[in-house]
Amino acid sequence: MSVTVDGDKSGLVPVRMRRILRGPRPESVPAHVGTACTVIGLIDIAAGVFPRFRTSRMHAVAEVLPGTLGPLSAALSLSAGVLLLLLAHGLKRHKRRAWRAAVVLLPLGAAAQFVWRHSALGALLSLVLLALLVRHRGEFAALPDPRSRWRALANFVLMGAGSIALGLVIVSAHPHRVIGSPSLADRLEHVLYGLLGIEGPVGYTKGVDWTVGYSLGALGMLTALTTIYLAFRPEHPAARLTDEDETRLRALLDQHGGRDSLGHFALRRDKGVVFSPSGKAAVCYRVVSGVMLASGDPIGDVEAWPGAIERFMDEAKAHSWTPAVMGCSETGGQVWTRETGLDALELGDEAVVDVADFSLSGRAMRNVRQMVKRIERNGYTTQVRRVRDLDDDELERLRHAAADWRGTDTERGFSMALGRIGAPGDGDAVIATAHKDDDASPYGDLKAIIHFVPWGPDGMSLELMRRDRSADPGMNELLIVAALQASPGLGITRVSLNFAMFRAALARGEKIGAGPVLRIWRGLLVFLSRWFQIESLYKFNAKFQPRWEPRFVVYRKSRDLPRIGLAAMQAEGFVNLSLPRPFTRRRPAPAPRTCAHLTPARTADHEVRAA
Repeated sequence: MSVTVDGDKSGLVPVRMRRILRGPRPESVPAHVGTACTVIGLIDIAAGVFPRFRTSRMHAVAEVLPGTLGPLSAALSLSAGVLLLLLAHGLKRHKRRAWRAAVVLLPLGAAAQFVWRHSALGALLSLVLLALLVRHRGEFAALPDPRSRWRALANFVLMGAGSIALGLVIVSAHPHRVIGSPSLADRLEHVLYGLLGIEGPVGYTKGVDWTVGYSLGALGMLTALTTIYLAFRPEHPAARLTDEDETRLRALLDQHGGRDSLGHFALRRDKGVVFSPSGKAAVCYRVVSGVMLASGDPIGDVEAWPGAIERFMDEAKAHSWTPAVMGCSETGGQVWTRETGLDALELGDEAVVDVADFSLSGRAMRNVRQMVKRIERNGYTTQVRRVRDLDDDELERLRHAAADWRGTDTERGFSMALGRIGAPGDGDAVIATAHKDDDASPYGDLKAIIHFVPWGPDGMSLELMRRDRSADPGMNELLIVAALQASPGLGITRVSLNFAMFRAALARGEKIGAGPVLRIWRGLLVFLSRWFQIESLYKFNAKFQPRWEPRFVVYRKSRDLPRIGLAAMQAEGFVNLSLPRPFTRRRPAPAPRTCAHLTPARTADHEVRAA
């Protein structure tokens, strides 16, 4: 049904038809094109692997879809499918280079269909998609992601593994035409030889062997060419904190560092930073798997936060990164959602102990009190000092001990970890150590370490806890109590302990009267605690009777949450999706680079403000 307004003849055309004639919304074009490339790529791969599929009705439809080159051969179909799959993700992420590749491939595909297949419809649809890409070229302006030449090694391993797996399917797709009964080892050998363009030990009847050989050769060629391209293209290193950036951030922390307990962690060297136009606020971030991940609140004056947030969002848009914030406070969440239109979700709670209210007396502190007294009776002593009060030899001993006592090969932490002890400029940090005479220990009487970073002039945040595995249980409790008791003498009035994820759900789920949904959610969190410190961190923090400060995750869309969660786990060191590096030679840090999307005028303005 259509509605006609007086003087408006457009009402004669149904609304749905007008929408079709207008075409898709510009912002949705990359997603549609990327999805089309994915579907066509899978169809072409299936057509290259299974000859029967090429004569099916599904492939008859695929022949008139844009981007396919037609079944010239199984190898050509297979190559086109793999290239389309590699291209699809970049198109969905608005990448300029993916757009350029598609603009080149589509006319070639249209010509191939028209010349070899005489498919005017297929060529026409390819050109229609090309026109759509050209018309909406402004939607494909995203700059490249941070990359290094290690990406070439990752591509070689992943493409090689995929080619071998797909090759085994190709070799095994026609068992009735295989001469004899080749074993898995023979088929694998045939695939490996075929990727290099050499005939393998598996024999086929006439009419099949050349198809398998050409297909395997095409896969090997694609693996080699993509690896060579990635190895020789220019590097685009990830943003790193420069000395100038650190100087400016420390100046902001000196003035506003007491606002957020996570502020000092912005000084991690593996983070990038964007400053507000006035230079009075900054947002630090790291890019992980296409997610631009900030942590905590912006640094600096609250009035200047919107300017820094705008720069953050501009950088995310320029690279088509997914913006996200982990662990911001309630005030930070309000500013982020107001300025950007993003949503916020409570992630957990931070345990904060007010020194004036802390005491070991009372029934609630009985377990901690008994544990501390027992350890002290076993001969342990503690020391709590500022980092600037330690000499170089002792600092070096603490660094080596902390590295040796680390439970994993990966240095974990991102939002509440600094990753260093005793660096220049960190003299206000606090170190608490536990000691007991032990001639067998390589570190003498040193048995445990906890490290706090400054939280403004009168606070500190827990950064690291390490202990000798041979030490008695309860070292962490002993040192936290010692740090809290020594805090008045250091001018510290508040101490931030660990962050407890989903603390509210765990606390409410164990109470009488909790509903079935809440109990199921708590049960799932307890189950996940076998691999991640969820329940254990909550119970550890709760021992010290803290006040709980909620922390939030800020995100764009609900469907982004799984991706953001995976990126956060990678950043924190719980998940490692990168390949191990076979060489450990250290290279000098690259010179700081201006973001590629900045115009010369904005770059000059940034340099003037920095001066």
